Amino acid sequence: MNCDELIAIDFHTHAEVSCCQGHDPFGDEFDRAADKYFGSDRRPTIAETVAYYRERKIGLVMFTVDAEAQIGRRRIPNEEIAEAARANADMMIAFASIDPHKGVMGAREARRLIEEYGVRGFKFHPTVQGFQPYDRFAWPLYEVIAEYQLPAIFHTGHSGIGSGMRAGGGLRVGNSNPMLLEDVAIDFPDMQIVMAHPSWPWQDEALSLCLHKPNLWIDLSGWSPRYFPPQLVQYANTLLKERILFGSDFPLITPDCWLADFAKAGFRPEVAPLILKQNAMRLLGLGRSQSTEGKP
Repeated sequence: MNCDELIAIDFHTHAEVSCCQGHDPFGDEFDRAADKYFGSDRRPTIAETVAYYRERKIGLVMFTVDAEAQIGRRRIPNEEIAEAARANADMMIAFASIDPHKGVMGAREARRLIEEYGVRGFKFHPTVQGFQPYDRFAWPLYEVIAEYQLPAIFHTGHSGIGSGMRAGGGLRVGNSNPMLLEDVAIDFPDMQIVMAHPSWPWQDEALSLCLHKPNLWIDLSGWSPRYFPPQLVQYANTLLKERILFGSDFPLITPDCWLADFAKAGFRPEVAPLILKQNAMRLLGLGRSQSTEGKP
């Protein structure tokens, strides 16, 4: 990634539409509910997303969410995202998503994706994937991630996926309580864990964990900065300034809107460059950054 040419690195973008496999209509009810919740029905292809970010000179980390066991929808291939990142290596990095229920087979896939496709991290969504982060069947997958010292993003807090559906689509928001990550952080101290989103209704729990465990980070995706809880802004400006990451949750929130609101949300001028780019550079091992605190 050519960081000198980028104004920011978006640590949280979704692959929504495959360019190489047809749409799987199974699970469309979840899409319709999410569209209503977020007020957006934008579903760009991977190529369209890359073009959008390239035009804005913003780097991106992209992934899908493999929820084949819980929801039953065929996932977008991790390989497709990795190949797009390889073709756009100056501004894109691929993370993979593997359903933890795949156990050892999932661990084998993770190793192959790292070694053959250059995947640089992994994405988990405990609510949508139907597991609790400390479930032991996920351990073989974590062991591979830790072996290669790669980061893992975990969705935390409320989920717009399933919101408003009968019984919430059967999805459990409680699986995404950030406190459930504590055992993972203890047992895998060399795996850098990113807690995605302001973790409402558990924001204070996320901040406490991040202060206590140096291998925990927070990305600010999924919310407009205008709605950030004041304690999140306070700690991002001070004690946690070197472990907070810019993320949009594109396409549900665009970086244009997020960055405009970020500029007015009370973040200190000297902290903004850390959040927008330098912390991500350090976490991903890209070039040089000004601090070594919390270095993976």
